Amino acid sequence: MKLDLGTLESFSAALLALIDVARSASPERLIHDALLALRPLVPFRSAWWGECSDTGTHSTPRNWLHGRIHLSPSFAQEWNRLAADDVFAIDSMRRPGMVQRFSGHDDPNPEVAAFSRRHALDHAMAMTVELPGSGLLFFVALYRGEASPGFDDGESALFKQFVAHLLHHWRIRVRELLLGAHPRASDAFALADRHGNLLYLGARLGSLLHERHPAWAGSLLPADLAAMVSRAPVALALGPHQLTVQPCGELVTLALERGGRTARLPPRERSVAMLYAQGQSYKEIARLLGLSPATVRTYLRSVYVQLGVRNKIELGSALDPAPRARR
Repeated sequence: MKLDLGTLESFSAALLALIDVARSASPERLIHDALLALRPLVPFRSAWWGECSDTGTHSTPRNWLHGRIHLSPSFAQEWNRLAADDVFAIDSMRRPGMVQRFSGHDDPNPEVAAFSRRHALDHAMAMTVELPGSGLLFFVALYRGEASPGFDDGESALFKQFVAHLLHHWRIRVRELLLGAHPRASDAFALADRHGNLLYLGARLGSLLHERHPAWAGSLLPADLAAMVSRAPVALALGPHQLTVQPCGELVTLALERGGRTARLPPRERSVAMLYAQGQSYKEIARLLGLSPATVRTYLRSVYVQLGVRNKIELGSALDPAPRARR
């Protein structure tokens, strides 16, 4: 496939805009604003993105959290009810890294066809990729209405490369926000805003929450946890685990732990310790958590004593919940 100079220049402009968005946009707006930067090059009427699991993880595919542009608030909930019959979505999940396209409402399942018509999904283009460390998949889907043409080969190629860049920036932002957590442990973490809306969810934590709240369908945390978010830092016992909810700038992190010394740390002290292990200064930790630098120092001294560590390296190892692989 050949791309003309104008298209290459437009694609370069979209990637440069993506870099600006990744640096300046709030986490809850990053993917939304990034897709709007792509829109002049690959026009679309509506969009859907988020995290999902396929039949390899659960009995049916499931959307765990999502964002949307020009789609109904009930879109994800409706899709979850018919996910097992959505051939287009299942094909995308089973061909990670490949762009899937579809036009029309000819799905053999009448409920899926009705869903497609109801939301004007006359033309669809989607790509699903693995979200390393989370145990889940990350997807982006673009849609056009009846009056527009279907997505073509050139748009498919541009979309694929743009999503690869978008995922790269999103992964970096997630790693930063997870307070330096080891990538292998990110299936036990989540990120949410102060209203309980999820931005990132690890599979292990998601499964445990679903066991506790069988009717829960994301992207908003279950009511009891959403209420805890406003009181962070706090901790909640989940069977043999402890769920710690702690501030992270304008967001909150949810961390799942199983016993151990770190699980017994008071939430505020644990927040300070994790930020310090990540490399934040006393002053920056104080700003993020609404404390004085002197209080930060006091909390750190207490954490060092409780964990029996002597320096930042030992502190980071003690806080890392990832199991160490045996060699």
